[in-house]
Amino acid sequence: MSLFRRRTLLLHGACTALAALAACAGSRAAAPAALPVRAAPRLKLGAPQPFSWDGLVQRARTLAAQPHRLESALPAAVIERIDYEQHGRLRFKPEYALFRDGPGPFPVTFFHLGRFFPVPVHMHVLEGAAGASQPQNARELLYDPAYFDMPPDSPARELPAGAGFAGFRFQESRLGGAGAPDWRTHDWVAFLGASYFRAIGALNQYGISARGIAIDVAVPAREEEFPRFTHFWFEPPADGSRRATVHALLDGPSVTGAFRFQLQRDQAVTMDVEQQLFLRRDVARLGLAPLTSMYWYSETFGARGADWRPEVHDSDGLALWTGGGERVWRPLNNPPATRASQFNDRSPKGFGLMQRDRAFNHYQDGVHYERRPSLWVEPVGDWGEGSVQLIEIPTDDEIHDNIVACWVPAAPARQGQQLALRYRLHWVDDEPFAPPLARCGATRVGRGGQPGHPRPPGVHKFMVEFSGGELAKLPLGVKPEAVLSAASGRFSDVFTEPVPNGVPGHWRAQFDYTPAESRGEAVDLRLFLRDGARTLSETWLYQLNPVAA
Repeated sequence: MSLFRRRTLLLHGACTALAALAACAGSRAAAPAALPVRAAPRLKLGAPQPFSWDGLVQRARTLAAQPHRLESALPAAVIERIDYEQHGRLRFKPEYALFRDGPGPFPVTFFHLGRFFPVPVHMHVLEGAAGASQPQNARELLYDPAYFDMPPDSPARELPAGAGFAGFRFQESRLGGAGAPDWRTHDWVAFLGASYFRAIGALNQYGISARGIAIDVAVPAREEEFPRFTHFWFEPPADGSRRATVHALLDGPSVTGAFRFQLQRDQAVTMDVEQQLFLRRDVARLGLAPLTSMYWYSETFGARGADWRPEVHDSDGLALWTGGGERVWRPLNNPPATRASQFNDRSPKGFGLMQRDRAFNHYQDGVHYERRPSLWVEPVGDWGEGSVQLIEIPTDDEIHDNIVACWVPAAPARQGQQLALRYRLHWVDDEPFAPPLARCGATRVGRGGQPGHPRPPGVHKFMVEFSGGELAKLPLGVKPEAVLSAASGRFSDVFTEPVPNGVPGHWRAQFDYTPAESRGEAVDLRLFLRDGARTLSETWLYQLNPVAA
C-alpha cells in the first residue's frame, strides 16, 4: 500500500499514483459568461449546463461502461517545479471566494495545482434552488492566475490558461481572540488529493482523513488504486443555514461514482454522505466509508528512544458498535509488517478511528495531537453482511498515514456491479453514541514476571485501564472481575485494582500472557470486566505481534 505524507494539508506520497490515475470525466466548459448573482466578484464562469442528481448518477453509470481515460496532462516540468515550498506561496485571494457575500456563512476558496496535486479538478457553481421542477444550471469556475497571490518568479505563472484547481476548502469566522472574527484565516473542511477529504472537530484541529472509496488496500500482488474526484458542484447555501451541499463525480480504473455531501458545521462537523458506485472491473478489497489516520506509537510501548515525545498519533484505537450491540475497543498497533484485521458483522451500528487521549502532557507537541478529531461512521439503512477491516502498516515517522479502517461487503465486488450507500460522518472530540459501559483509556505492555526476580523470556505483562460508566457505580468493596480469552497461550497473575489516582471508577486489569509455541504469528487477546453476570466495560481486543517484548 502506498503511504501518504503528513504535515501538508493532504498527503504527499500519493502524488505519482494520482497523476497516473487521473481521469477525464467530460470536456471543459465554454467561454466565460456573465457572473451569476451569488458568485464571488470577478470569478470567470463557463456557459450554463443543466445539472441534477439523477443526471450525475447517470453520468457515472455511463462512464463505467467506457474505458478509463486519462485527462490531458499539464506541462509536467512546470508542475514538478511547484514543490512544497512553492505551493505554500500560492494563496487564493479572499476577494475571489465563492459565496463570499452570502447568503450562507461559508465562503469557498481553492487550492492551486502543484507537484503533489498535479491533476486538475473541475469546480462548478449551481444556480437555482435544489429540488425545483427545472434542473439547476451549473457553471464551471475557470482558473485564472489572478485568483492567487503569486510571487513574480513562481513557476505557476507558466501554466496555460484554464489550468484548473487542485481542491477546495470551506472557510468560516471564529469567535474569540483579539479583533473581529475573520473567515479568511480559518477553514473547517478541505477536499484535496484523489478522493481524500477532512474536517476539523469540536477542538478546531485537523487530523484524521476520510476518502470516497478505498480500492485494494494492502492486497498481496495488487497495487492500491486511487480513484479521484474529478468534478465538484457547489449548491448555493440557504440564508442562515449552517449546512453546505457539494456533489462530486468519482472516476478511476476500477470504479466510477456519484457522491452527495451535506456538511453541517456546529460545535463539531457532521457530513451526510450519499453515493452510487459502478464497478468497471473486479475489486479484491472494496473499502467503503474508508478512514485514514496515523499511529506511530503511544503509551502501549512508548517511543523506546526513537523520539523525545511520549506519544505521537492522530488516532489511538478503533471503536466498534456491532449489529449485535457489543461495544469493542481495539488499540492501534505499529506492526513489524502490514497486517489486516477483519471484524465480521451484520448491520453494524457504527465504527470509527478515535483519539481518546486528550492530555497535552501525553504528547508535549505544539502540533496538538491532543486536539485531533475522532471520526465516527454512522451507517444509514441496513448495510447487510460484511466486515470492518483494519489495515495497519509499519512506520518509523509521523509523516505517514499508516492506518486504514473501512467497511468491506461480504459479497464479492464484481465488474458491472452497482452499489448504493448512505452514512453520516461525525468529526468529534468523543464518540457520538457513547455506551453506558466503562471505556478503555490506556494499554501498557512490558516484560512479564515480578520485580526482583528473573524475568521469564517471552512473557508479556499487560496493564489495561478502564474508567467511567458502570465502574463508577460499583459499591464500595466490590472488585470487578477480568474476563480474558485468546485462541492460544496462557494467562497468569491476573488481578484488578483501582488506579491509585483518587478518581472514582478508574480501574486497571493486570495480567501476564505467555504465547504458545508457534510459528511467530500474531495473537488476538480479549478482555472485559464484569461483576457477576453484569458486564461493566466494553470489550478490549489487542493484537500482540511476535516481536513485541
